[in-house]
Amino acid sequence: MLLLRPAALVTLMRAAGRSGCVRDPPGGLHIPSLSSVRRCSAPPQPVIAAKQPFPVELKAGKKYAWCACGHSRSQPFCDGAHKKAAPGISPLRFTPEEDKTAWLCGCKRTRSPPYCDGTHKEEAVQSARLSAQP
Repeated sequence: MLLLRPAALVTLMRAAGRSGCVRDPPGGLHIPSLSSVRRCSAPPQPVIAAKQPFPVELKAGKKYAWCACGHSRSQPFCDGAHKKAAPGISPLRFTPEEDKTAWLCGCKRTRSPPYCDGTHKEEAVQSARLSAQP
């Protein structure tokens, strides 16, 4: 039988109170005493919308919403598809300071969102299947 120290139990219950759910501790250890608490599922992951970036003309001072989930039909910009397809992912809102041509990420794996950093060239992206757009 697994016994939790009071401090560990308090930590788990506080975490559940903030998010409404708990995750089992690392290592896959299941805590039966927490079986009545809603378990967290893995956060949604973005899908690859394209295996190359999108060239766009950005206007200084204009507000844009870059699709971070990959489900938008208006790539690379958000059309609200994340609300149903990926509720845990929100678009990245940005306002350029100058007019410019920019390459916005299509694979949704960039480390410098919303701009392409070349991640789409990696084997994991190039070998991935593109999801069918709804």
